[in-house]
Amino acid sequence: MQAQTGNPILSLTCPSGGNRLQVNVPGFTPTGSEERLSFGSGGEVEALVADFRGDRRLGGVSAAGAVPANLAALVGGPVSASYGSQTSGPHPAVPEDVVGSFVAGCRNRAAVGTPRAGMPGRTVSPCLVQDGRELSAQPMRAIGTEPFWAARIEGRCVTYSHPEDQPGTRLWTRYTATQLGGMWTGALDGRPFVLRTRKTPSCSDGMSDKSYPVAVELLVHDELRKGCAEPM
Repeated sequence: MQAQTGNPILSLTCPSGGNRLQVNVPGFTPTGSEERLSFGSGGEVEALVADFRGDRRLGGVSAAGAVPANLAALVGGPVSASYGSQTSGPHPAVPEDVVGSFVAGCRNRAAVGTPRAGMPGRTVSPCLVQDGRELSAQPMRAIGTEPFWAARIEGRCVTYSHPEDQPGTRLWTRYTATQLGGMWTGALDGRPFVLRTRKTPSCSDGMSDKSYPVAVELLVHDELRKGCAEPM
């Protein structure tokens, strides 16, 4: 979709090689604490996982996810997109023939994707997808004391909790595998959030006789905290 000047204002693509849809809005400004970009038309809305670092190639912010089953409805009218407090649109409706060709092309792309053996039609959580690939990181539960805190780690999603926020706040982070564990990097309240794990023969929570197989180091609210973790 283009402005009258010819500059792109919103683009949707289905990259080759799998069941993926990408949305890019050049006018959006990347926000470290926001990783959900929504788009749609009328009452149909789909949320995709956005890269909080921005898109260096296309500009602005890009987000991706599986090709929605209701894609035709999502792009069948004036399309809008939102990212945090930023909005784009509604933009003029795309001609029906273009919508039809685009939807058919995306579905064909999805059809040629290679499903895992014995797992046809399996839905993958956005937490387990990064850079268009499924993550193999093992889910873990981490705890720390002095002060008390906890974290539930599922793929690239980390739900961080403490006594003042017992339900927890889910953060969309970037996962990096390391030699002895992993690192999850994101932002909380506009400040860096970095969680690192390291395999160890024994990690103590300081309150019980239980021994954990993983040691944790957490940087949150400009404080460095220690803890332990175990697989869920």
